[in-house]
Amino acid sequence: MENREYRLGDQVRLKKKHPCGGDIWEITRIGMDFKAKCTTCGRLIMLPRRQFEKRVKEIITEGEN
Repeated sequence: MENREYRLGDQVRLKKKHPCGGDIWEITRIGMDFKAKCTTCGRLIMLPRRQFEKRVKEIITEGEN
């Protein structure tokens, strides 16, 4: 498994689309759980770190340091 570094504000593309049609999410919280906001509809989700890392397809833009 690839070990990636995530930062607040990163925009990531997930493997599955959200029901609203968006697949780009902005990371708003990092820890044991990740909190991400859909950039299309604004919905917030929380996922355990392991599950979030499995679902990430690519990092679109990098957030703050």
